[in-house]
Amino acid sequence: MRGAAPDAAKAMTGRPHPGGTDRWRASWITDPAFAGLAPIERRMKELEMTKEQPGGPEERYSARHMLVRREFELETLPGEAWLDITADDYYKLYVNGAYVGQGPAQSGFDRYWFNSYEIADLLVAGANCIAVHVYYHGPVSRSYNSADLRQGLIAQLTTDRTPLLGTDRRWRWKTADEFTRGERIGYNTQFAEPIDFRRKAVGWKTAGYDDSAWSEPAEHPGPDYSLHPQPTPVVQTYEVAPRQVSRLGPGHYLLDFGHELTGQLKLAMQGSPGSQVELRCGEELEPGGRVRWEMRCNCAYREVCTLSGGRDELEQYDYKAFRYAEIIAGPGASVDESSFAAVVRHYPYDPDAHRFVASDGRLQAIWDICANAVRYGTQEHYTDCPSREKGQYLGDNTVIMHTHLYLTGDTRMTAKALRDTASTASICPGLIAVTPGHFMQEIADYSLQWPMQIWTHYMHSGDLALLRELLPAVRGMLAHFERYARADGLLEQVADKWNLVDWPDNLRDGYDFSLTKPVGPGCHNLINAFYYGALRHTRMIEAELGADTSGLDAQLAKVRSSFRSAFLLEREQLFADAEGSSHASLHANMLPLLFGMEEEAERPAIVALLRRKRLACGVYMAYLLLQALAAAGEREAVHELIVCEDAHSWQTMLREGATACFEAWSKDSKWNTSLCHPWASAPIPLIVEAVIGLEIVEPGWKKAHLNPRLPAELEAFELELTIATGRLRLRYENGRMDVTAPPGTAIESSSPIVRVLADE
Repeated sequence: MRGAAPDAAKAMTGRPHPGGTDRWRASWITDPAFAGLAPIERRMKELEMTKEQPGGPEERYSARHMLVRREFELETLPGEAWLDITADDYYKLYVNGAYVGQGPAQSGFDRYWFNSYEIADLLVAGANCIAVHVYYHGPVSRSYNSADLRQGLIAQLTTDRTPLLGTDRRWRWKTADEFTRGERIGYNTQFAEPIDFRRKAVGWKTAGYDDSAWSEPAEHPGPDYSLHPQPTPVVQTYEVAPRQVSRLGPGHYLLDFGHELTGQLKLAMQGSPGSQVELRCGEELEPGGRVRWEMRCNCAYREVCTLSGGRDELEQYDYKAFRYAEIIAGPGASVDESSFAAVVRHYPYDPDAHRFVASDGRLQAIWDICANAVRYGTQEHYTDCPSREKGQYLGDNTVIMHTHLYLTGDTRMTAKALRDTASTASICPGLIAVTPGHFMQEIADYSLQWPMQIWTHYMHSGDLALLRELLPAVRGMLAHFERYARADGLLEQVADKWNLVDWPDNLRDGYDFSLTKPVGPGCHNLINAFYYGALRHTRMIEAELGADTSGLDAQLAKVRSSFRSAFLLEREQLFADAEGSSHASLHANMLPLLFGMEEEAERPAIVALLRRKRLACGVYMAYLLLQALAAAGEREAVHELIVCEDAHSWQTMLREGATACFEAWSKDSKWNTSLCHPWASAPIPLIVEAVIGLEIVEPGWKKAHLNPRLPAELEAFELELTIATGRLRLRYENGRMDVTAPPGTAIESSSPIVRVLADE
């Protein structure tokens, strides 16, 4: 399998190919079983959604694999050839038998992203073949924007700027009969893929294959979509060999890929017709050394392949999150040990885009597991986890976006994530928490973090146009929540969305407010603290765009004053969880500290509380806790909590064998813990900004401030980052820090240990 930009087929996204795609001369083609079906409208608020009915469309039309092909002749080879393609729900594209790419990134039903591939190097004089494997998922889930009966694809080949062919009834199609629908996995995330190789169409991807028994597809009678070039690259795919292969018995193997990854197994097998090979994948091993395929994250990765009698090569479709695989050849079957591999997939990730090497092994190990989670958890969108949900959660992006920006310097995915959220304003101005997709979960805490995410992206990118584009949706979101405002400006009983506070719910530090769903009457701290933070960041956005901020200034002053009156415990100089409560949780005090809602005299008591309670929260909220301590100048405390040995710590994950950061502090601290959860990657931005002391001062990295206050344990480190202006390098050893910044970035520092060098 080739990578994100294959040698022969250069994938191009973010703009149409040089010839443009002003008008598609192609039809949307579909499996005839879908041709007479009316699309189902799924864009509605969570509390308005209906349950799936037994035997309904989600059940009847699910896990559908469609093969489509078209042969054509070329007398002479073109100088350039662009293939534009999109599908519902997903495609894998081949030209003359060579894998080209897969997609598209999910979006709303009315807006399909398409991908463009330059395929001239794959074409030959004479007969050529375009082959596409289309998958329609079916159930409402976070992984695909499905369950709406909009199935099929559209594709168009343009050579030397002239449309050559497009999808229509002249293409040929059939179902991929070898895929028999397996059990549902996770939260309707995917289906297991038991494969019967006896039913496989061998050779269908190449010219000369006899497709006379195939049928013509149906053309969509009235598509309700518009096509737009995908603003992000297609996912990167590549093969990796297992780090270790152990033989557990005759035809029985254990594969260890060395760390958590996302992708599919690849192997070759052979045996008598009808003989079987069982495949098991998992994130960890059972005590006896077998793969734990019934995973704690609520995914069951076990499938059976039925052999054809010849050499069968496994080519699964959907991806899994796993480290280990177990292969069990049954009677009459055998496997080729030399063929064992994983086909890894994720958003393009250049491992050289950043470099962090630290003398403090604890810091290094934590950085590495956080980087792995973000690498493998970023697919066509950021994922909550690449196993159980596979969905992009708005609140998770607060952490994942920030980390991804430092790891890659790539602002395209963060911009897309922000626009994904903005698109949900048409469903609810208060925004939807999971997007893209039809699982319309709503979380008030997450919506109110969106302006903070926009500001983080702006500081890294300097993209003022995006700031201006998103501002109307920001204003609409605030207006939605203002419907719940009392006369004093505080929000009360925000009942149309889940009031989360933290997750899992046993890590809320005794938060003293009933968080029923929908929430009952009363006024509590967290929603109002997030609301103040949203107002504060909106004010920053408005000011950057030159707007009059006087109204926001007055609103901020009113909300801050009312918040203090409602929640401040005067004697303790701490903030209570809710009106009428005397309990001061970690959560109720970290956000007022982060957003500057406390007075200077109260800060010592709040900091002391946070230091005493330490990580008495979920891994997700630990990001905001560490940010709050950093904002208060408690940078030593930030470092100490990142590397601490507490039960609640990243060190606990490492002691339990983590190769990617977990969803919870330990495997058993949550009933369905995912062992690859990008939201747990808070240490990376905090190491850069609070431990090393590097902060952006002017958007787009035009100016940064470096104020190191390094812990004694960190005797030396090297940090290299790809930023908006180029490559930034920091090197620290022997009590001196050398900094090399690219042209366009000014580094300011008053520290005597910092020496700014000219870029070579």
